[in-house]
Amino acid sequence: MRVRLATAAILLLALTMPAHSDPDWTAVGKALGRSGAQVAGGVYRVGLPRTDLKVTLDGVQLKPALALGSWLAFKPTSDHDAMVMGDLVLTQPEVNPVMTKLIESGIDVTALHNHLLRSDPATMYMHVLGHGDPVKLAAALHAALQESGTPLSDSPASAPSAAVDLDTSAIDQTLGHKGKTNAGVYQISIPRAETIKDDGMEVPEAMGSAIAINFQPTDNGKAAITGDFVLIASEVNPVLQALREGGIEVTAVHNHMLDDEPRLFFMHFWANDDVNKLARGLRSALDKVNLQHS
Repeated sequence: MRVRLATAAILLLALTMPAHSDPDWTAVGKALGRSGAQVAGGVYRVGLPRTDLKVTLDGVQLKPALALGSWLAFKPTSDHDAMVMGDLVLTQPEVNPVMTKLIESGIDVTALHNHLLRSDPATMYMHVLGHGDPVKLAAALHAALQESGTPLSDSPASAPSAAVDLDTSAIDQTLGHKGKTNAGVYQISIPRAETIKDDGMEVPEAMGSAIAINFQPTDNGKAAITGDFVLIASEVNPVLQALREGGIEVTAVHNHMLDDEPRLFFMHFWANDDVNKLARGLRSALDKVNLQHS
């Protein structure tokens, strides 16, 4: 009888406890200077494309959605706090001023590196991690980003992205995963099979734990591709070999997080060639990775 009463008391307590509430995302967007959207995994994600930059690589002018897309993603950790992760696209003169502001605010820099080779101007990618009140985190990130040319105001609403000049159905079939069009670029996100954690917190796909593959049409059935493979150590060289055999250049191998589980390595790539050839090369590399089934 006592066991039943205790169980009933526990159930009653659970029912009367206040439900977990999301942070005020509108206030977060206002503090950051640019609003985002709630996506899968309870994440509030803000895109910060470097539309102010004109970057070319091997004669291709890169669309921001291909390789110049800064982003920040907030995930609640309690009723009052959140974790923020992100990737900031910076020119070389912007790196130290932005880093200084981040250090002053207590936001961690978890990586700084290239994603591309031979781009003009050269761009660097700064990965960040913070914990605390999400509005205060957003305000601190706003102060840091003001040291760069990153556009921080909401742009006027635009028409839905038009179809890209690529056979996206063929790309989907070859890769075994479907993508979506964003600002003239065909983007595919492919999660790993494992649950990814950083500092004990789950890192969902929207916070950068998934493989990213982007296609930008160039001409005559060609496309420029870039993105990153998310790999465990034993996959690094098999994937690297598969990409090189497919005529795809490997441009960087590095970390994005500091306390990730499993330990991950991010492999960035680049090519501008026949889109079907590139899709086959990418599929060969994907076959070396432990992926979620689509």
